[in-house]
Amino acid sequence: MALDMLREIQAFVSVAHKRSFVAAARALGRSPSAVTRAVQALEDNAGTRLLNRSANAVTLTEAGEHLLPHAQRLLEVQRDAADELAALSGSAQGWIRFAVPELLGQKVLPAVLADFSQRHPQVTLDVQFVDQALDPMQGKFDFVVRGAFPQSSELIGYPLWNYRRHLYASPAYLQQHGLPLEPEELGGHALILHTAPRILKAWHFCRDGQITSLRPRPRLRLSAGTAVYQSALAGAGIARLADWLGEPQVQAGRLLRVCPAYHLTSSSGQDPQMHALYPPGEQPARVRELLQALRRARP
Repeated sequence: MALDMLREIQAFVSVAHKRSFVAAARALGRSPSAVTRAVQALEDNAGTRLLNRSANAVTLTEAGEHLLPHAQRLLEVQRDAADELAALSGSAQGWIRFAVPELLGQKVLPAVLADFSQRHPQVTLDVQFVDQALDPMQGKFDFVVRGAFPQSSELIGYPLWNYRRHLYASPAYLQQHGLPLEPEELGGHALILHTAPRILKAWHFCRDGQITSLRPRPRLRLSAGTAVYQSALAGAGIARLADWLGEPQVQAGRLLRVCPAYHLTSSSGQDPQMHALYPPGEQPARVRELLQALRRARP
């Protein structure tokens, strides 16, 4: 496929998703005028208008609706082909600098990094473990991994896996203090609160689609997810943990679910998602391959 045609398709797909030429240009690392020219060239070649432009919005025409899924598949094939060529030639080299929450260092990430490093010995991995919400552009990261609830951003979002959160405590703690079944029973318990990336004002409990909110009064306020996890295992109190972290410990008999009929959500009932964010522009093949490996490794 000619390079000009590929850039035209990239521009069209980005505008279709962003509903804005300016936002699409930021995502692609190009100027708005260059994106506009690329889409116009694609329309000229197709002999029909693909996008409706107005002062308030950009929408797909009927022809654009038909073209979009085919254009997306073409871009996926091109990216896959580039990755395959890089792997076959053994040319993957350079640095990948990224940041992840501390807890990924206990699970998921070590196995991914070991496999990736073995397959790409010329790639150097620089990993920062931090629970704060970092900006990849300011920190000069190739990408950052975040948990919780995705927020709208000019950064590019890459979903890794969805999960749920529950409350957990050790059997020893619950034997001494009792097992709360309802959120209102938590008032007399030692609650462990994770204070990064921000201090939550409320825990939102979901059961059968109904939301019950509680303002936690913590006994422990900890800035590291690893410390929250280890404190729950040690019997210090009740902690809110991701199911991919807590459920294996339930199976091993080291933790039990608290308020077991509920899971914790956003105030609107949304479940959290582990996702990566990276700056606008095309990512190197080595970065895309690492992100794909993280997605495949979902717990």
